[in-house]
Amino acid sequence: MKLAHSMIRVLNEARSVAFYRDAFGLEIADRLDFDNFTLIYMALPSSDFELELTINKGQEGPYELGNGYGHIALTVENLDALHQRLSDAGHAPHDIVEFSPGGSLLARFFFIADPDGYQIEVIARGGRFK
Repeated sequence: MKLAHSMIRVLNEARSVAFYRDAFGLEIADRLDFDNFTLIYMALPSSDFELELTINKGQEGPYELGNGYGHIALTVENLDALHQRLSDAGHAPHDIVEFSPGGSLLARFFFIADPDGYQIEVIARGGRFK
């Protein structure tokens, strides 16, 4: 068994595809168009796990994300360089956080929101975050 994908509903296909491509290097692996919705599967060349973007045709306003969704997360080799690149591109990532419970560094990370407001955690690779 392995994880296949995580799905989020997005309002604007082009805007969301551009964000995930520009911010994280995800590429379209497949696109399935149906009468009432379109599915866009995006992935990194280094991973089989996909992000499924669902565009419901006729949806005019933003989705209510509610209080149940948390975030998706990915790990990167150079957190500082990606943070700077995203800042320079106008994507407005939050500040880098050093999470050190009990004085021992557990993780370095930042959050960034996609065009629909979904939170993405970007973690420096190391320790349990490979």
